[in-house]
Amino acid sequence: LTDKGLTDKGLTDKGLTDKGLTDKGLTDKGQRTRDSEDNKNMKIDRFEDIEAWQLGRELTKQIYARTKEGSFARDYGLCDQIRRAAGSTMHNVAEGFDSGSDAEFIRFLRYAQRSCTEVQSELYVALDQQYISPVQFEELYDLTKTTHAKIGGFIKYLMCSEKGSK
Repeated sequence: LTDKGLTDKGLTDKGLTDKGLTDKGLTDKGQRTRDSEDNKNMKIDRFEDIEAWQLGRELTKQIYARTKEGSFARDYGLCDQIRRAAGSTMHNVAEGFDSGSDAEFIRFLRYAQRSCTEVQSELYVALDQQYISPVQFEELYDLTKTTHAKIGGFIKYLMCSEKGSK
């Protein structure tokens, strides 16, 4: 999956799909918000609007697609583990969104990052066992890096907004 592929799907560094929303943070009342292109704050009502979750979903879809193929599908242990790790990326973003505080949200986002790292490690096993090609490895590894970085950017934003609200 190339940067262009992510852009075509609306998953860019700048923001979210066709809504024109960016990774801005919280109101002083703790409501999750986004700045739209016309600079009005909008409450984030759904975790699905979080770009890090969207990337985690794409990662999960890609991992499931690869683990259905050939010998990979027959390695039940690795197949299950890499699927769970990829799914944990998106699930932890969603669960953290529903938490009661920025600190709790950040904790879940860090779990999501760790899940990305676990997927990266498991990709090496899949490559070494020749379950995936070097090209597939690079595509999936790059998607985990992008997802990890997007989550990290959101963590930094939340940490800065938390300091500013004190």
